[in-house]
Amino acid sequence: MSPILVVVHQATSNPGLVGEKLRSRGYHLDIRCPALGDPLPTSLKDYAGAIIFGGPMSANDGATLPFIQTEIDWVAAIALRSGKPYLGICLGAQILAKALQANVMPHPTGQREIGYFDLRPTAAGLPYIPQSMAVYHWHNEGFTLPAEAVQLAEGDTFKNQAFRYGQTAFGLQFHPEITAQLIDEWTTRGGDQLTFPGAQPRESHFHNHKKYGHQVDLWLETFLDAWLNSTALTTQQPA
Repeated sequence: MSPILVVVHQATSNPGLVGEKLRSRGYHLDIRCPALGDPLPTSLKDYAGAIIFGGPMSANDGATLPFIQTEIDWVAAIALRSGKPYLGICLGAQILAKALQANVMPHPTGQREIGYFDLRPTAAGLPYIPQSMAVYHWHNEGFTLPAEAVQLAEGDTFKNQAFRYGQTAFGLQFHPEITAQLIDEWTTRGGDQLTFPGAQPRESHFHNHKKYGHQVDLWLETFLDAWLNSTALTTQQPA
C-alpha cells in the first residue's frame, strides 16, 4: 500500500485522529516538516495522497517564512497536477486557497474561531458532509472561495468552511484530527490565544469535545474513505 505524505509545521505537531484512522487502514504516514528543513517530494506518484495540516503561521507569510511559499508552490505545481487526493486542514486549506490564487485574511472585526463552532453543508457538500455539525477550530484567518472551487460547508463567523477543487483536492477550515489530548496540548501551549474575541474558554473546549467529538469521529470515517477514493472516481469515466 502506498504511503500518505503528511506535512506538518512544528516539531510538536501530531496528525491526531486523522493519523490514527489512516494507520488503521494500513497506510504508512511519511511525515515531513518543511519548517524544520524537510524537503517535499518532487512527485506524488509513489503516494496514495497528501495532507497538509495546520500551524500557527499564516499562509501570507511566504516572504518572511520561505517554507510557506515553498508549500504553496508545491501544491500548485505537484499536488494539484498529480491527480492524487490532497487534503488541506486549517493552514493547509489556506495554502490550497493561496495556490489557487484566492485571498487569505483575518476577519474584518478581529473575530477568531477557537473552540467548537457550527458548520452547515451546502447542497453541493451533502455527499461529503451530510448534516450540520459542530467542529473544532483554531484560527484567526479565513479565505475567499477559489475560482472554480465548490463550496461544501459554511459557517457564521468565517463563511468558507470547506471546499473541493476538481475531484481530488479538499480544504477544511476546521480540525477533524482533534483529540482530547491535542486540546490539552493546544490550550496549554496556546493559552494566551483564549483571550481573543471569539475564543471559547478552555473548559468549554473539553466539554464540547465530549458533546460533539463522537459525531465528528463518525463523519471522519466516511469522509476519509471518500477522499481516498477520489482518484479512483476520476479514472472511472465512460469510454
